[in-house]
Amino acid sequence: MKQIEKKHRTKSSLELARLAARSALEKKAEDLIILDVRGLSSFTDYFVIMSGRSTRHVQGLADAVNGAFCKKRNRESATEGLREGLWVLLDFDDVVVHIFYHESRSFYDLEGLWHDAPRVDM
Repeated sequence: MKQIEKKHRTKSSLELARLAARSALEKKAEDLIILDVRGLSSFTDYFVIMSGRSTRHVQGLADAVNGAFCKKRNRESATEGLREGLWVLLDFDDVVVHIFYHESRSFYDLEGLWHDAPRVDM
């Protein structure tokens, strides 16, 4: 798990999911949704799923979300796929952020896999 900034440690997992969503939307994330996977998953409470227009955009979205959570923009082991920019996963323990290059998103279909999870309003 990434070490999040102290000011965010007291926030609920829903507040953290919305923080991730807002920071990504400021960088023009596309088709962003938040899934409530509490009760369906033992490893996290929320998925934040979004798309980017290019691999570079996906990397920029990952940097924006990471920057919203962490004072230091370190790329530690809780980030996967950043170099390739096709599917970046950011693990903040209670919130897992998935950032897809738009063509990869439909292939993996996380929304379909987690179809029982309710969507959260922003």
